[in-house]
Amino acid sequence: MNDRFLEGRAALVTGSTSGIGLAIARALAACGARVAINGLGDAAQIDAAVGAVRDAGAADVRHFDADLRDPARIAAMMRDAQAWSPIDVLVNNAGIQHTAAVADMPAERWDAILAINLSAAFHTMQALLPGMAARGFGRVVNVASVHGLVASVQKAPYVASKFGLVGMSKVAALEYASSGSRDSGGVTVNCICPGWVETPLIEPQIEARRNGGSRDDGVRALLSEKQPSLRMSLPDDIAALATWLCRREAHNMTGAAIPVDGGWTAQ
Repeated sequence: MNDRFLEGRAALVTGSTSGIGLAIARALAACGARVAINGLGDAAQIDAAVGAVRDAGAADVRHFDADLRDPARIAAMMRDAQAWSPIDVLVNNAGIQHTAAVADMPAERWDAILAINLSAAFHTMQALLPGMAARGFGRVVNVASVHGLVASVQKAPYVASKFGLVGMSKVAALEYASSGSRDSGGVTVNCICPGWVETPLIEPQIEARRNGGSRDDGVRALLSEKQPSLRMSLPDDIAALATWLCRREAHNMTGAAIPVDGGWTAQ
C-alpha cells in the first residue's frame, strides 16, 4: 500500500521529531504528502527529522515550532501551516507522561499533561476540520493509548487525557461523518491506541528487567503483566495503520479507537 496516494495533499504531525510521530511523518511522506512536522529538540535533532522526512519522499517538509501548552502558540502554528498549504491530514501525536499516585500528583504536571495530550488536539482539530469538510476530504488520526481504553495506577492525568481524547474524537467523527462523499473520501476522525511500542524511552525499563538474561528476556518480563503477545509494536507498525486510515477506501472508518496492544484490552 506504499503508493503515492497522498500526492498533492499536506499533513501536519505533532510530536514528530522522534519516535512514533517521526515514523508517521516519514510514512506519510512516502505516500507523497507534503509534511509539516512539530516537536521538541535542538536544532540538530530538528534538522535530522526534517531530513529523514524529506528522504522518505515528502514533496515538501517544514518544521513548525509551537509550545502545545499555549493555545495562542497553537493558533499561530495553525495559521502558518495553512498559509504554507491547506492541511488535509492531521495527526495529533504529541504527548507527555508523569507517574505518581493521585494524592502525590503535582498540580502543574496534571495541567501540562492535559494541555498537551488533550487540549492541544482540540485546538488543532477545531482549526482544521472546517477546511477539511469544505474540501470534502480530511483525515484526523489521534494517537491515544491503550490507556484511553483501560486504566493503570499512578497515571491519573495520562489516563484522563487519553480517555478524553478518545471521547472527543468520537464527537468530532459524528459531527463530520456526512462531510464529503465516497468519491472525495469524506472526513474521518479516529484514534490509534498503542500498547507497548519499542522506542528509546523504554530501554531503561527493559534493562531493569533483564535479570542477567537477554534483551528479549527483559522485553517479555516487562510485557508479561499486561500485553499477552509478549512483543512490542514498532513505531513503523503504528505508522502503517495511520497511513491506511488516510486512504480514500477508509472513508467509512470513523469514530474508532483501534487497539494495537497485543491483546491487552481483550483480557
